[in-house]
Amino acid sequence: MATLTIRLPDTLKGDLDKLSRRENKAVSDMVRESLRRYVAVEKFRAVRKKVLPFAEAQGLLSDEDVFKALS
Repeated sequence: MATLTIRLPDTLKGDLDKLSRRENKAVSDMVRESLRRYVAVEKFRAVRKKVLPFAEAQGLLSDEDVFKALS
C-alpha cells in the first residue's frame, strides 16, 4: 500500500478527528473511503460525458428515460 501525505486546514482535521471518535473509525479509513467515492463519481461522470451524445441520439434525454429503457 502506498502512503500519501496531505496538508489540511486545522478545522478540517479537527472535524475528521471528532467524526473518527464518534464513528469509531480510523481517520485513514474515512479518508480512503471518501477518496474511493470521489474517484468512482468522477469515473462515472467521464463515462456519462462520453456516452451522452449516443444516448441523446436514441432519445434518452434523462435518467428516467434510461431507467424506462432498461426496465
